[in-house]
Amino acid sequence: MNQQEFLSFCSGKPGVTIDHPMGGETAWLKVCGKMFAITNVQPMNMDGNQVPAFHFINLKCDPARAIELRDTYPDILPGWHQNKTHWNSVMSPDGLPDAFLSELIDHSYALVVASLPRKVRDRLEEEAGQ
Repeated sequence: MNQQEFLSFCSGKPGVTIDHPMGGETAWLKVCGKMFAITNVQPMNMDGNQVPAFHFINLKCDPARAIELRDTYPDILPGWHQNKTHWNSVMSPDGLPDAFLSELIDHSYALVVASLPRKVRDRLEEEAGQ
């Protein structure tokens, strides 16, 4: 999955918006105003190193699963500039199988949707069914 495919996959979900704060280097993907993914859409400085666009994706994750993923995949690390318990950074995401990355994105989106009020979740379900 490349950057455009990632952004299209995420933005196709009900209630998703994309913001470009911080000088436009990153894209913050939100469902009903709550963030579920972040990626760098331009080259940027990351911990003193210049990295290319789409070098990382931060995704929300169940804490137990986050640890399991980090232990299993060397390119999945604690969330860069995020809460290390609830967020993972997927480094070089274009090197992962699309199905696996899609599943991680779906998991992040579902966690955030589950935290929304019931009325909002119902509206999202209606949008998804259309």
